[in-house]
Amino acid sequence: MKNNLLQRQPLAVVAVATLIAVAIAFVAFGHQGKAAAAEAGASSSLNFIRQGARITIPEHSPLRSRVAVQTVASLDASHALELPAQVEADPGRTINILPPVAGKVLELKVGLGDHVRKGQLLLVMTSGDFAQATSDLQKARDTLQLTKRVLDRQRGVQQAGAGAAKDLEQSESTYVQAQAEFARADTRLKSLNASGVSAADSGGQRLNLVAPNSGSITALSIGAGQSANDPNAVLMTIANLDNVWITASVPENMLASVKKGQAVNISLPAYPGEKFRGNVAFVSDVLQPDTRRALVRISVPNGDGKFKPNMFANASFAVAQSAAPVVPPSALLMNNENTTVFVEVAPWTFERRTIETGNQEDGSVRIQKGLLVGDRVVIKGGVLLND
Repeated sequence: MKNNLLQRQPLAVVAVATLIAVAIAFVAFGHQGKAAAAEAGASSSLNFIRQGARITIPEHSPLRSRVAVQTVASLDASHALELPAQVEADPGRTINILPPVAGKVLELKVGLGDHVRKGQLLLVMTSGDFAQATSDLQKARDTLQLTKRVLDRQRGVQQAGAGAAKDLEQSESTYVQAQAEFARADTRLKSLNASGVSAADSGGQRLNLVAPNSGSITALSIGAGQSANDPNAVLMTIANLDNVWITASVPENMLASVKKGQAVNISLPAYPGEKFRGNVAFVSDVLQPDTRRALVRISVPNGDGKFKPNMFANASFAVAQSAAPVVPPSALLMNNENTTVFVEVAPWTFERRTIETGNQEDGSVRIQKGLLVGDRVVIKGGVLLND
């Protein structure tokens, strides 16, 4: 029995010694881990130090060369309101040519797209109604001349002491009626554009229609040999395109920003890179019922003919706005669903601040809430602090 106990004692001693060695090794390893962690923390502190909500970049941190800070400025520049638009002919310079009387077109002197001058012959037509009007004028002229001679004779007789007073009065009345009839017939014929009647056509059977104004033939719906019996049917349209309209539809909530006479910048897809200027000539008093928008027309000179009706365009209205703080877009950082910036609260000490942004223009972002003019914000390298 003693021999068995003596044999087991060395084994127990060995087990105890092994446990002691393992414990010593574990303690030593724990001290090494803490030392490594402390060393890592010291390395991180070389870039920046976080104290609550504040981040401080130490004097010798390499981040100082990678972070840029700028003072928040103020901007009161106008905001550009961009709207799609379309080129239109000025209605005040557009004329629809209607047949003055029923008739038939004998000759068509112009074609679609032609440029015409004021007084230029457009077409020749024949018309019984025009012939009647010409005849009425000739009869009225002859009657007027006859009654004038009769009146002159009656006045001569009256001055000689012969003749009755009633005969002179009758002659004067007949002459006044002849004058009225002649004026009516003359006005009727002039309303039919009779100034272009061929002198060789003594019967007045041919009616020449001439251009009432200079412009381009933008629509043509008649041809030689065709009858024109509907006095309301448009034969052709002449549009003077020396000055055109750029028509834009302004949303109801932006109407207060558009005024008559306001300057507008215009661009067209047809001429990339070119800019044109015009002024608001008309703001509709009535909204379009289907779009809830108001038509705004911009008057633009078109001496070189670049603007063609039905072209697409873009109209940029300068909308005045109050002064507001602005920062470069590079200063903005996303933090979850919020837009933030780093604000310098002390030299090289920063705090994250949530802001509300407005329009972006001229390379700057307007700040509606969260910053004041004079604040200093990180505009470069903020993402290095955005942990």
